[in-house]
Amino acid sequence: MTLQLGDVVPNFTQNSSIGEINFYDWAGDSWVVLFSHPADYTPVCTTELGTVASLQPEFQQRNVKTIALSVDGVESHKGWINDINETQKTTVNYPILADDDRKVADLYGMIHPNSLNNLTIRSVFVIDPNKKLRLTITYPASTGRNFDEILRVIDSLQLTDYHQVATPANWKDGGDCVVVPSISTPEAMEKFPKGVTEVKPYLRFTPQPNK
Repeated sequence: MTLQLGDVVPNFTQNSSIGEINFYDWAGDSWVVLFSHPADYTPVCTTELGTVASLQPEFQQRNVKTIALSVDGVESHKGWINDINETQKTTVNYPILADDDRKVADLYGMIHPNSLNNLTIRSVFVIDPNKKLRLTITYPASTGRNFDEILRVIDSLQLTDYHQVATPANWKDGGDCVVVPSISTPEAMEKFPKGVTEVKPYLRFTPQPNK
């Protein structure tokens, strides 16, 4: 299955480090970051899981739940979590799916066709409260994921869902936004009382509306 942005992601029920999870029920009305790993006890992924644990206050502030996936079983996950907590000086308090039957990996298209042993590729899925896929990023095995960037994209998605703006290159929360092309400049000046700067008729900036 190939998921495209805007698709409703499939539901599943799968065992995890905290027990059986029905994905839709677990997600509720939250945003979700689902990120996959090829196996337990891998070095780069150990640092990533620790980083996500340390960033839990940032995710919670944005109404985001995090859930990892690895193709090993629950007992292996529990041992790995102990290592993560010890080496990364944190506490992993979010679930790791035990996808030893590759069910979720197949549902979400995580199996790399050229990989050995059907190992999952290292993907990130950002899913909104309507269960729609809003972002996918796939990383090579040698490069740790940038979770600050994932938080930045979530900030952009949550902002642009509720205001008629887009975010420019390298935007960070609090920065100027781009007025979407569907709004005329006179309309934009009424809609955005903080001001509109017209660089070109198609390129207009306004201060972030919700700050």
